[in-house]
Amino acid sequence: MVQIAKPLIGKEERDAVDEVLKSGNLASGKKVEEFERKFADFTNTKYAIATNSGTSAIHTGLLSLNIRKGNEVIIPGFSFIATANTILHCGAKPVFCDINIKTYNINPDKIERLITNKTKAIMPVHLFGQPADMKNILRIAKDYNLKVICDACQAHGAEYKGKKIGGFGDLECFSFYPTKNMTTGEGGIITTNNKDIYERAKSIINHGRKINKRGYIHWKNGYNYRMTDIAATIGLEQLKKLPEFNKRRRENASYYNKYLTRVGLPYVLRDAKHIYHQYTIKTNYRKLLLRRLEKNNIGYGIYYPHPLYYYPHLKKYKDGKLQYTEEACKKVVSIPVHPSVTKNDLKKVTRAI
Repeated sequence: MVQIAKPLIGKEERDAVDEVLKSGNLASGKKVEEFERKFADFTNTKYAIATNSGTSAIHTGLLSLNIRKGNEVIIPGFSFIATANTILHCGAKPVFCDINIKTYNINPDKIERLITNKTKAIMPVHLFGQPADMKNILRIAKDYNLKVICDACQAHGAEYKGKKIGGFGDLECFSFYPTKNMTTGEGGIITTNNKDIYERAKSIINHGRKINKRGYIHWKNGYNYRMTDIAATIGLEQLKKLPEFNKRRRENASYYNKYLTRVGLPYVLRDAKHIYHQYTIKTNYRKLLLRRLEKNNIGYGIYYPHPLYYYPHLKKYKDGKLQYTEEACKKVVSIPVHPSVTKNDLKKVTRAI
């Protein structure tokens, strides 16, 4: 089976976890602090706040920007459900925007018409490892005095205009789920250059406790969204390997780009470095293609089969048809591109397609 995703966990991760287990310091501690520092360095940002999932990172990020009931947040209609659910967690309203059918990311040309006096933020998603068009998104946000929180859950190491994803918006949120370009088992992290946001987020993930204060000093409502030292120590080893992981993904993508025909290939935004969390193709004959992949024992994924406003709890927020969002949902297929894919696997997948 050529798997659609496969985490690469080596002796280094196992030995590091064993050391943490032997220490007895299993909860959030020194390893988490070290991981936060090193991930901030990796993304060239001042601060990082580690969390127990990518979803909790986004939720915390929204709360740290004071997103609440009565606010609206503009998001793409084509994304994972957490992009919308976290807005609901804050009591706010998700406003769905159509995508650029080439990049699968939010289309800045469609954003301004959605802005109202209730709009508080824009949440672009760097989908599949492709950076969003941040230049135009940030311009709009500045013109309308809006916050920008980026869903970077699939963009570890991606770059835009020579700068790593992580410091473009007011904050950016990553996931370390096992299918991601690097993993901590489960986990997430927020990056920001804003000290106030950092302090608010750090407090929110720890039951509203004031940072750098001992004892039970809880100055606001909060959550238990802390990362453990066990997860962080896996992350520290994975972060060392991330550049090589991404290099291999890009090499595998280059092979597909060269030899695949008869399907729509991934488009790379100008001045962007795609790190191919998914290699997503587009076809008018998806059912036929899926049968062929299954016959040849090749894993695949359909990310995502429905617009976000398809789901029952989000239907009431639908406001018209999003043409390219719905087209993508009907035509996309993701094929194996992860670092474990071999040259023979690439040939097998290419021949089948």
